[in-house]
Amino acid sequence: MTALLLPWRMLRRDWRAGELRLLFLALLVAVAGVSAVGFFTDRIAQALQRQANELLGADLALIARHPLPEEFARSAARFNLRTAQTVTFLSMVLAGEKNQLAEIKAVSENYPLRGQLRRAERPFDPGVIAQAPPAPGTAWLDTRLINVLAAPPGGAVTLGTVQFKVDAVLAQEPDRSGDFFSIAPRLLMNIQDLPATELIQPGSRITYRLQMAGAPQDIQNFRAYLQPRLSPGEKLEGVEDARPEVRAALKRAQQFLGLAALVSVLLAGVAVAAAARRYTLRHLDDSAVMRCLGATQGRITHLYVGQMVMLGLAASLAGIVVGYFAQWTLADLLGSLVAAELPAPSWRPVAFGLLIGMVTLLGFVVPPLLALKDVPALRVLRREIDAGKPRTLSAYGLGLLLLSGLMLWQAGDLKLGVYIILGTAGALLFLAGAAYAGVAALTALRKRAGVAWRLGLANVARRARSSVTQVLALGVGILALLLLTLVRGDLLASWQGSLPPQAPNRFLINIQPDQRQALREFFARADMPDPALYPMVRGRLTHINNRPVTARDYTDDHAARMVEREFNLSWMSDLPNDNVVVTGSWWAPRDYDKKFFSVEEGIAKTLGIKLGDSLTYLIGGDTFTGVVTNLRKVDWDTFHVNFFVIAAPQVLQDYPASFITSFYLPERRAEFLSKLVQAFPNVTVIDVAAIMAQVRRIIERVTLAVEYVFLFTVLAGLLVLYAAIQSTQDERRLESAILRTLGASRRQLLQGLVAEFTLLGLLSGLVAALAASLLGYVLAERVLHLPYTFNPWLWLAGVLFGVLTVGVVGWWGTRAVLRRPPLQTLREI
Repeated sequence: MTALLLPWRMLRRDWRAGELRLLFLALLVAVAGVSAVGFFTDRIAQALQRQANELLGADLALIARHPLPEEFARSAARFNLRTAQTVTFLSMVLAGEKNQLAEIKAVSENYPLRGQLRRAERPFDPGVIAQAPPAPGTAWLDTRLINVLAAPPGGAVTLGTVQFKVDAVLAQEPDRSGDFFSIAPRLLMNIQDLPATELIQPGSRITYRLQMAGAPQDIQNFRAYLQPRLSPGEKLEGVEDARPEVRAALKRAQQFLGLAALVSVLLAGVAVAAAARRYTLRHLDDSAVMRCLGATQGRITHLYVGQMVMLGLAASLAGIVVGYFAQWTLADLLGSLVAAELPAPSWRPVAFGLLIGMVTLLGFVVPPLLALKDVPALRVLRREIDAGKPRTLSAYGLGLLLLSGLMLWQAGDLKLGVYIILGTAGALLFLAGAAYAGVAALTALRKRAGVAWRLGLANVARRARSSVTQVLALGVGILALLLLTLVRGDLLASWQGSLPPQAPNRFLINIQPDQRQALREFFARADMPDPALYPMVRGRLTHINNRPVTARDYTDDHAARMVEREFNLSWMSDLPNDNVVVTGSWWAPRDYDKKFFSVEEGIAKTLGIKLGDSLTYLIGGDTFTGVVTNLRKVDWDTFHVNFFVIAAPQVLQDYPASFITSFYLPERRAEFLSKLVQAFPNVTVIDVAAIMAQVRRIIERVTLAVEYVFLFTVLAGLLVLYAAIQSTQDERRLESAILRTLGASRRQLLQGLVAEFTLLGLLSGLVAALAASLLGYVLAERVLHLPYTFNPWLWLAGVLFGVLTVGVVGWWGTRAVLRRPPLQTLREI
């Protein structure tokens, strides 16, 4: 108890003296930022884990883009499994003159096998558990679709060639809980009505599912039986791998938000180190006295380290509490994008928050404290003797090493983690260099300024290292906010501005060959431009250079998903206007009957396809092999119809094909779509403008979430500034006392301090704006291939934010210096 009691007493004494409050705040901010992200992502993970069965609506699902053989259902019955069938696709739904693209789901009578299907009588009601899916001739619409079409229960909607009675509101659908981004509203119908709609045509984009449920051992046995019997394009999905794209998206979000929070930990570590250094300097005399009284080096180390561990635990727990309440804002910003109720967080983020607090403590607090054990007893008589200058790099190497390990762990990938560490180090070096150059430039202006500004410039120059640290820390925080606000807005505006004035905003797919002429005539009667119709067949890539291709061949998730899905293949004689051949050559008329392929360069790089490779596709049960004769660069931003793979004109014509087109529809011509869908019920209309608006909404909300996390970074930067000011507080008091004794007025000293912090804020804002402009240029020109536009508001916002924040924090940190009488300071020397 004595070993704990004395450090506790010392902690209480130093806390009352105000020695440890800044250190406590810095640790609190570091833990709060990480905990807020940890609590939120933990809730998301729990939602997916708890609803694992509901994500499938079953224990096992067989998924394909083609109708599944009846033998699979009969085999499942032999294994004592219950089965249900679903068919999902996109189509237009009509209600009078209104229309809406919806995701149609046709289900069998025994759907769902797991989870609850709920129906309601009014929109937004929680509803009741449905005992059966919609009866034949009826449909259930979700709230979004009811609101858009103004078709409440009791009304009617038209799907394909059939009119359905709206029987209820679709309140809950178990196997839709995993849809992270929900774009199209839902219509649920009975699978018996599907043939009558005449929507299932060759080339339709349809997903077929056979759902199964039963005892765990029966599921395992059937999975082992079915796996080797699957055909290309068919896959099994169980509870453990349900919604892999959702888990991948959430993992990336967790990694990004976690890494953003670790930036605040890094800056908070700098503030902690500065506060710990001042604490060490102010306790040299105490250590010397304890050495005189017989305390050993180990005893002194135990007292101070024990004191800091207690403080770290208290600050970490307080940070966890703040993070718990802060994560509710993240849930408000991003929770609406997750179609599932978020449960309360678990205790796992608490453990991680404590780990962050202790890592920051051990890495940045303990190293300077270890110098106290080396203070000689002779300092009691000769105060100019200290413990010697600490070896900064070796002292803080442990902290930097631990933080690097946390970044690697948070990145979840060694290569990505190394890139992040090197990128962070490079960015910090660049900002430090810019800050050092700015401080040096200000120093050169000392002789040309007035008294107050000369005093401020002298303060900046005299504490050059501290000034650079302050500018660097605040610059990082301001840089993050500038990138996520002004630069992001500029890039989105450039993207939208790069679109042609009348870029296509509607796509028509599933057009049948015998409908082409009628569709053109329909457009002509409506005074619409003649649509360019492109043929399309669906095929799955099975071999490259006669080598079988599987998802296991690729480590990249995107590449693995590409080889599991079917490609849209087309053929044409002329190179599209928004395509450019970058390797090889386009075919001549003499090559029209040759088995040649043209591949988009991006997908070629993803799948490892090169010029001269042979590609084999499975098309309608037959295999087709062709040779890659050229690679194309495609300008996707034109929103014209484009394809990853194009064949020579005459080699795919015998395969069943549908047609696709895109066109621009003015807002005033909305009735055109209703008439088109009524005339061609099997044709699916995709509203690109609505999808772009939804994607923009997602970007906006995710950006707000990241900005919210980076507020902890800005707060940590302000703490670094305050810590740097506090670390020079004794020096400032002495300078102020001497200047006051020599005749300087309090007003002159205040003006000098205002000038100092204004200059530091100006430098911080300029450094951040410079870095944001360079990063914005790189993102626009090199990554997004957009024209970069200089934005003067970026620089103005950076400077104003820097000057205001540094000015307020600087005044708050130094106000005690001006209030202290000079005589009191001089007597303490």
